[in-house]
Amino acid sequence: MKNRLQAVAHAAAVSGLLACAPAARPECPVAAAPVAAAPAASAALPAPPPALPAGGASVADARVTYLPKDRVAAAFAKGGPLYAFDDGKVMAGHRDDAKGAAEIHAKDTDVFYVLEGSATFVTGGELVDGAPKAGEPDEIRGPSIRGGESRKLEKGDVIVIPRGVPHHFTEVTAPFNYLVVKVR
Repeated sequence: MKNRLQAVAHAAAVSGLLACAPAARPECPVAAAPVAAAPAASAALPAPPPALPAGGASVADARVTYLPKDRVAAAFAKGGPLYAFDDGKVMAGHRDDAKGAAEIHAKDTDVFYVLEGSATFVTGGELVDGAPKAGEPDEIRGPSIRGGESRKLEKGDVIVIPRGVPHHFTEVTAPFNYLVVKVR
């Protein structure tokens, strides 16, 4: 948070939105020109400047990925990956039923955004008879969850499941489509 505030203050000072006095604020340049006082603070802070890609490249060199709607629709028809990046991936989730194991991710936090349908989703509690998924040691699967909190997920809902939290679909109204962002 401190770095974000410093970045915002620096950007505002550079753009002439805030007065900069080196004696009061060490991040200000010594030869700062006087500028007009800023208007009253608003409730929302502006976004911080974008992070630079590794290797000293400029933001303009960062690669943007565009996924056309036909490719996205095809992924949602059966579920599957849309895009992978260094610290995670974006997936199209699709379910016609609640078949499938309960699971725990050792490294990934899941963010679900429900696009269509509804489902009952259990989080927390204890994974029953959990074992690592074949070929994926960072995922533990089991037939169900004992305890936990049951929620009804519907179109427009977002749920964030931190790594290490058991989760399981127990009922699905098909088709159930949801965007999944996995972050490490």
